[in-house]
Amino acid sequence: MSLSIRNQLPGTVTTVTPGEAMATVRVRLSGGQDVTAAITRDAADDLALAPGTAVHALVKSTEVSLATGRVEGLSIRNRLPGTVTALSTGAAMASVQVAVEGAELTAAITRDAADDLGLAVGAPVVALVKSTEVSLATGGYRGVSKPQRQQPTATLV
Repeated sequence: MSLSIRNQLPGTVTTVTPGEAMATVRVRLSGGQDVTAAITRDAADDLALAPGTAVHALVKSTEVSLATGRVEGLSIRNRLPGTVTALSTGAAMASVQVAVEGAELTAAITRDAADDLGLAVGAPVVALVKSTEVSLATGGYRGVSKPQRQQPTATLV
């Protein structure tokens, strides 16, 4: 299976805390940061998640928020400091590439937000992701789907 999800961060499960219906899963990313995923308990059981399980933390780019200053007073568990490496803006939206320790994230935000934050290549930011927006994948998928390029065809006359 290929996925269109841009943010696919490899890591290892460090803790699983099962609840009645949901479980929280702490993942140590390859860059050393911790990410928390809140998934259904059934999903945690189906994936047989336990400390030491290799996973990919998956986050759609539309679920990544950015901050340019100190972040306090938020319930968002996942806060990854990084640096803007690329910025592409359109009339309404912006795609922001952020280098974090050991990985790169893509955030899709409004152009107004990018302008208000004064985002530019090299700017320090904090990527914010709610734990309920993190999905986990174990082996058996092929990563980001990439559009197939059509082979050029020639017409003989």
